[in-house]
Amino acid sequence: MLSGKNIVLGVSGGIAVYKACDVVSRLKKLNANVKVIMTKSAVEFVTPLTFQSLSQNFVVADMFEEPKTWDVEHISLAQWADLFLIAPATANIIGKIANGIGDDMLSTTVMATKAKVLIAPAMNTNMYENKIVQDNISKLKKYRYEFVEPESGRLACGDIGKGKLASPENIVKEVINILTIEKDLNEKNILITAGPTIESIDPVRYLTNRSSGKMGYSIATEAVKRGANVTLISGKTNLDVPVGVKNFIQIESAKDMYDEVIKNLEDNDIIIKSAAVADYKPKSKSNKKIKKSDEDLVLELDRNHDILKEIGKIKEDKILVGFAAETNDLIENAKQKIKKKNLDFIVANDLTQEGAGFGVDTNIVKIIDKNGNIEEYPKMNKSDISNIILDKIKLLLEK
Repeated sequence: MLSGKNIVLGVSGGIAVYKACDVVSRLKKLNANVKVIMTKSAVEFVTPLTFQSLSQNFVVADMFEEPKTWDVEHISLAQWADLFLIAPATANIIGKIANGIGDDMLSTTVMATKAKVLIAPAMNTNMYENKIVQDNISKLKKYRYEFVEPESGRLACGDIGKGKLASPENIVKEVINILTIEKDLNEKNILITAGPTIESIDPVRYLTNRSSGKMGYSIATEAVKRGANVTLISGKTNLDVPVGVKNFIQIESAKDMYDEVIKNLEDNDIIIKSAAVADYKPKSKSNKKIKKSDEDLVLELDRNHDILKEIGKIKEDKILVGFAAETNDLIENAKQKIKKKNLDFIVANDLTQEGAGFGVDTNIVKIIDKNGNIEEYPKMNKSDISNIILDKIKLLLEK
């Protein structure tokens, strides 16, 4: 699967170094070429001979050791790499990269490479959650460095929390994704909306819905992997911003979302509206908490902008994809939306089906195009559905 692919593995010092041995073994079994750079601290946990035996290549552990070739070693390794993987990545090496410090073989080689860099952090929970470390990670994500998120569990120090190195299986999976996924949406500009909107009643109460944002965030994740420039406009969720998203905009109300969509519309070729936008908002918002009384509370509601319909009126040659989450008359309601909102196709799901809709990692969808053609899909991961949606967009782009 990875035949002919060149991977430089940077190993920094931490107890999780032993897992990096498994990573090398798995990559070699997939026929990748692997060369390892170790920091001085990493050598204290596992000897270079171990990685040399597994990778079948010399290991570099000292910037000033006698070179194995007459090349300038950190430059030649940087140019050789198709992918630069750092696992485990300590707070120290993350901080060096984020701040342009190159004071050993690993940090200087990372500075010199133009290959994609994939970082797998591993450290104590308190270190990982430290604001400085999180700021460094955020900075690197903005520069399009990719991350394999650490796992939660019992750490070597005995603490329980997030900070464990991701499993070798998951690390290798991300390597495969980066090196083998076709960049068929390269430089396409895609605007995606996700999550719920909030309509305030008073400073304490609001109207919202059950959307978790998982579908939209999954589409954004897969679109980035396929080379797209993604703008993600999202209501409040508990999800991390997908790595590589070019422009992330958080909103609260339907009006906020309308304003941001219109503002960013011209710069995008493709619009995917997966957000669950409130159809109505309170006619008036109280500036003070509404106190409980013996009388019933009556809320008058006004219509919000129909964002999808407004885009449909002015979309010109843009591709416009909508979503329909229904509890009854799914196909009929979805077809009406296609016509009213000038969609290229719609992704429809029945919220009454187990494993479909809000708050879960799976979905069960029907995709209906503007000619009335219907394709049905069984329950599958939202990442798989995301790629089906992107495949259909790719076909439209090719027409």
